[in-house]
Amino acid sequence: MLRSQISSILFDFDGVILDTEWSIYESMREVFVEHGHELPLEEYVKCIGSDFNTWSPETMLEELTGKTFDWETIGLARNKWIREEIAKLDAMPGVREAAALSKDLNLPIAIVSSSNHKWVDGWLEKLGLLETFDQIIAREDAPRIKPAPDLYVEAVKRLDLPPSKCLVIEDSLNGMKSAHEAGCPVAAIPNRITQCIDFSAAEYQYPSLIELLDDL
Repeated sequence: MLRSQISSILFDFDGVILDTEWSIYESMREVFVEHGHELPLEEYVKCIGSDFNTWSPETMLEELTGKTFDWETIGLARNKWIREEIAKLDAMPGVREAAALSKDLNLPIAIVSSSNHKWVDGWLEKLGLLETFDQIIAREDAPRIKPAPDLYVEAVKRLDLPPSKCLVIEDSLNGMKSAHEAGCPVAAIPNRITQCIDFSAAEYQYPSLIELLDDL
């Protein structure tokens, strides 16, 4: 049983706690379509779990079109639409149940995200989940973001537990690489953005958090 093998659960945020990634992708895909190109998910997932320094759709579109774009202005319009769409959402299926069960089982839980605190903490507060997690580790809390291991190393340090006992819930290849390099086992739960990824390197795979709960 999974519960006997772990002492903590570390949750990624975007795409695991809240489905932020679809709106972000759709807004960027719309920019591509406006300029006569598609943005395949198989390409876009390269930046999921990290940022555009890992792989950049902006660079891709400029290479495809031979043009340069005012990404700051485009970003302002995109961000407004993205936030309006995300504000309509509740937590991903199984999140509230997983948090409650973790408390019942006396399992410390943490958020470990490549996004910044303003983004993560703000959405958690809106969902009423800000006080649910024992630790929230965001991009400001470590020198490097995923796929580097720094964020998970910091989480394990704060929880004062062996990394091998800290189960990581991830939806991205960058996140899985980060967790594994930190020494943590991974339960991969892909979503509609990351379902094209090969998660065979993950120790566990589940369709959603709901199925994971059955193993706790």
